Amino acid sequence: MTLIQFLDYAGVAVFAATGALSASRKQLDIVGFAFLAGITGIGGGTLRDVILNVPVFWIGNHTYVLVCVAMAVLVFFTAHMVESRWRLLLWLDAIGLAAFAAMGTAKGLAITGSPVVAIITGMLTATFGGILRDVISGEPSVLLRPEVYVSAAGAGAVAYVLADWFLAAPGMAATIAFATGFIVRGGALWFGWRLSPYKTRPGRSPEEISQQSSRRD
Repeated sequence: MTLIQFLDYAGVAVFAATGALSASRKQLDIVGFAFLAGITGIGGGTLRDVILNVPVFWIGNHTYVLVCVAMAVLVFFTAHMVESRWRLLLWLDAIGLAAFAAMGTAKGLAITGSPVVAIITGMLTATFGGILRDVISGEPSVLLRPEVYVSAAGAGAVAYVLADWFLAAPGMAATIAFATGFIVRGGALWFGWRLSPYKTRPGRSPEEISQQSSRRD
């Protein structure tokens, strides 16, 4: 098994675990655990393959689905042992994000040869499953948290492309990409790294616009 293949399985397993942890926070049954684990574990890779117009990875290899189910069962019986599930979810998500950023970029680059497309597929692979998990489970979206998230996936994807550009072996490029993505996301969680937010006056709400229109009439 190559390092890129290992990162692929590891990313699916870790993301599936975060989906199952979200299910535990909502006190769902085992079917709910398996559903959220599957959506989170294979969601980003599914979107990537659809965009790249290639066979969806888990259809040709059912092991990925079995990994998600296994993680769901494991978390179902062990989640009660973790006191701070939200904090664990964030750190596991950081590991999955870093692994999927590397793997998604590698696959995009291998199929298209385009660094730009590869960076986009890396970012989508790394973030879409977590976004789906939060939307479906009603958790606070990782996109709305102040710390960098998508930027961490982007950093990992760019790191892979640059390493490949300088003729690093695929395994070395994947290692560099994983380390970069995890350091950026981990640093954001630990130190609160964030990009500068939009500080100008926010747009008016529909109610404010309606009230202003009524006054004019």
